[in-house]
Amino acid sequence: MNNLTVVDHPLIQHKLTIMRDKETSTAGFRRLLREIAHLLCYEVTRDLELDMIEIETPMTKMMAPTIKGKKLVFASILRAGNGLLEGMLDLVPAARVAHIGIYRDHETLEPHEYYFKAPGNLEDRLVIVVDPMLATAGSSTAAVTKLKERGATNIRFLCLLAAPEGVKRFSEEHPDVPIFTAAVDSHLNELGYIVPGLGDAGDRMYGTK
Repeated sequence: MNNLTVVDHPLIQHKLTIMRDKETSTAGFRRLLREIAHLLCYEVTRDLELDMIEIETPMTKMMAPTIKGKKLVFASILRAGNGLLEGMLDLVPAARVAHIGIYRDHETLEPHEYYFKAPGNLEDRLVIVVDPMLATAGSSTAAVTKLKERGATNIRFLCLLAAPEGVKRFSEEHPDVPIFTAAVDSHLNELGYIVPGLGDAGDRMYGTK
């Protein structure tokens, strides 16, 4: 699919393997997710436009590159998205942040929104939506739809793992939104979980069930 980028850097794949292991601790899982977020952030922002500005180094004046336009927006799909968000903010601390509260009904697998808070002027900003798992794509498609309703036109979606079913649905509903992921796994099971996957990312991040 033209809008799908799989970031297969060896460091990402190595860390992802450790995260998949059910014996990895909660603390270890959180740390690894933050580290992978750093690496994924490089890829999803690789083609940001730059402007040249004049600065003065200790040696001389020069024209140097700086990111063009208004500050980025990182939009976290609660709660698991915050694991990626924290790592990305390590690299881009000046980014604005949106929070989108969506939960998946375990019976119907359909998304339900309960919270939305975002910066203004989304139409002038690159918005990067983050959620560790692209499974059924119910939550992610709903989040992107909400952002578009608020004016966002330049959106990218970043996840740790994706299922083919989720990639297909997301691409059909939002063909204009590129997807960046570390891996596309085999399939979804009857409960809507990615297989082989790594379990529920939120539960593994926060030690809940």
